Amino acid sequence: MQRQRKIRILAMLATAVALAGCSRTRDQAVQPRPSLSAEQKVPVGAPAFTDSAQDGTPDFLRLDTEQDRAAFRRWFTFLAEVQYFNSPGKRPPEIVDCSSLLRYCYREALRQHDSQWALQAHLPLAPALASVKKYNYPHTPLHAELFRIRSGPFKRSDLSDGSFAQFANAETLQRFNTFRVSRDIHRAQPGDLLFFRRAEGEDQISFHSMIFLGHSLIQPSPSQYVVYDTGADGSKSGEIKLLSIRNLLQFPDTQWRPYATNRQFLGVFRWNILRNPT
Repeated sequence: MQRQRKIRILAMLATAVALAGCSRTRDQAVQPRPSLSAEQKVPVGAPAFTDSAQDGTPDFLRLDTEQDRAAFRRWFTFLAEVQYFNSPGKRPPEIVDCSSLLRYCYREALRQHDSQWALQAHLPLAPALASVKKYNYPHTPLHAELFRIRSGPFKRSDLSDGSFAQFANAETLQRFNTFRVSRDIHRAQPGDLLFFRRAEGEDQISFHSMIFLGHSLIQPSPSQYVVYDTGADGSKSGEIKLLSIRNLLQFPDTQWRPYATNRQFLGVFRWNILRNPT
């Protein structure tokens, strides 16, 4: 019944939209890429190498207009939600856990969403939403290495010493690429992230993330939602879940309830690129 409901929703939306184009603390291995110099990474005429927030993200990477920040939020949340309605076989193969869902949606939200992109993305639908204007991934000031993986404020040498990478696990995304807004779920905005930290055994800690959607862009509803990938559990593949905030606050396992009194709940976080440097 649930699958039939998804198909009906997608069929209805197809006529209404314009076709356009949990991660463990140990990082997975990524293919090495040749290092670029600072001059090669940042184009001529780029702003000064400043980090006004001292959060490790250079100001030239931040989305510094309200229009671009709104465009990023819409695409980031849409891309996360649409994976729930997409069949598992048509989802990007890289999405295997909560952090890979974040990385995929973050990266793809920074593209220009034309017809060629829509064809390559294999989405069941694509809305006519404005794209971020500042840059078009991978043509960013950092090229494809969007995620900071080391602590400390940004300095120019970070551009060529491996401080940024294409891969980051959930802990790294939380610590070096986002900032905490609140421990109150009701202060979350669309595109914000919920992070949880749980001890598993004596010497292992797992981090988990959820994407706060706000109101759905796909199925109109007064409810607000989160979406997340459960990640694999042994031989069982992960699932993408869509939950209303009401149901999340009443989740059977209390460790996943986003209450300030829950020690496993780290809070509501926001991407550093959405922090206005002015």
